[in-house]
Amino acid sequence: MAPEQTYLDHAATTPIMPEARDAWLQGAAIWANPSSPHKAGRAARAALEDARDRVKKALGWQGELIFTSGASEALAIGLGRAKAERRLVSAVEHDAVFRAAPDAQELPMREGEVDPEALAAALAQPGRAVVAIQSINSETGTILLPYADNPLIRQVREAGGLFLADCSQSAGKAALPDADMVVLSAHKLGGPIGIGALLVKDFAMLEPSGGQERGYRAGTENLPGALGFAAALEARGLEDWATTAEQRFDFKNALSRYGEVIQPGVQCSHIFAVAAPRLAATAMLIRMDAMGFAISAGSACSSGTLKQSRVLKGFGIDEDLARRTVRVSIGWNTTPAELDAFAEAWAQVNG
Repeated sequence: MAPEQTYLDHAATTPIMPEARDAWLQGAAIWANPSSPHKAGRAARAALEDARDRVKKALGWQGELIFTSGASEALAIGLGRAKAERRLVSAVEHDAVFRAAPDAQELPMREGEVDPEALAAALAQPGRAVVAIQSINSETGTILLPYADNPLIRQVREAGGLFLADCSQSAGKAALPDADMVVLSAHKLGGPIGIGALLVKDFAMLEPSGGQERGYRAGTENLPGALGFAAALEARGLEDWATTAEQRFDFKNALSRYGEVIQPGVQCSHIFAVAAPRLAATAMLIRMDAMGFAISAGSACSSGTLKQSRVLKGFGIDEDLARRTVRVSIGWNTTPAELDAFAEAWAQVNG
């Protein structure tokens, strides 16, 4: 019989919180379409709008909110429907960004940050730009937008552009940056799968694109998901996790004794990229899985491939080091004992 598995792949998805599960089940009982004009539909609409207000309040957002099926759809709306002629994205964005804006101009990185000089040169070109930069990188845990009032955001605004922040890995864990648009994913923070949101300061920034969500999205709203999303945000933040930031950074340091933690810039406390001293990432995944630990080799949307990580390449990590790099990510229910057990297993394999 396989050993009980310790889950350390929370950047891919994190277990749903009990509070979110209960809210989802309550929402499933409100089965009517929120767009229907009859009494049952109006009750569903009232519950949906309540969830919308609760998500905004939990995040301290004063603008508009469009519920989506997840971060990928939110990116597609934000990048695809923004009133701008050009798309600029950092070289280390999630694959969903490049699918949403396949013709986007890539912004190079410098010392773990978007190169501000390259950004200035790109913004100086003709045509209004929408700039997409993630708050926390999903493969390395690098914090790309460390301040709410970020200098990159000011730089974009001063040039007349729009700023979109992908906060899939930071929402519910850190304050939102003061962006024009913010992308959220519920299942990354303890909510249900299949629900996300695009926060927009003003709908005037977007071209309408559907019949639901004030005309900015097509498709019946996911009411149970929206209620679960709100409940997850209200239930707990990073300060309420089973581990402290000090314990998580101590864990990172323990892994670095038998490998190299990839830290291109400012490091968050819940996502770590670590290179094994000898074994390739695929071999490490197999070994750790057999020992009862679930980790990954990068983003769940691209880790099934054997090519070098585009993100690590964008950060300037050499190919050999990238080939040996795995991602270990911590969630709201990860315990100190689980971190200790993984650190011991890591040392056993790599020592």
